[in-house]
Amino acid sequence: TGTKSASQNKVPDGRSALGWAAILSIVPAGIALAISYDFHAANILIWGLMLFGALFAINSSLHSYLIVSYADEDGVSLDVGFYYMANAMGRLIGTVLSGWVYQVYGMAACLWISAAFIALAALISIKLPRHRAI
Repeated sequence: TGTKSASQNKVPDGRSALGWAAILSIVPAGIALAISYDFHAANILIWGLMLFGALFAINSSLHSYLIVSYADEDGVSLDVGFYYMANAMGRLIGTVLSGWVYQVYGMAACLWISAAFIALAALISIKLPRHRAI
């Protein structure tokens, strides 16, 4: 009645970011494999990108929470501003580079590069702080 289970008290931390990024990285790799082997490429591409969009939205909301959670009380606005600036720069550069990669190497290459960068983000997430069990 007055007690909560451990799952109800779970607050996202670095481990959450690692897990969700790892899951997200599997999706473009799977789509790239399907395209490479011409295995129902159109259906896999459509449904795979829909799944990617849903998982990306979860990752994005998790990152927004973690930025605020990790920020010092005095510097929250600065940290959030830097996060959004870096996010916008990544989207700009990513859009231009992915267009070039698509034209030169094709869709599968774009997806493999996407999977690699998401896996890199997952590896970087290993260093994020984690909550200690009490």
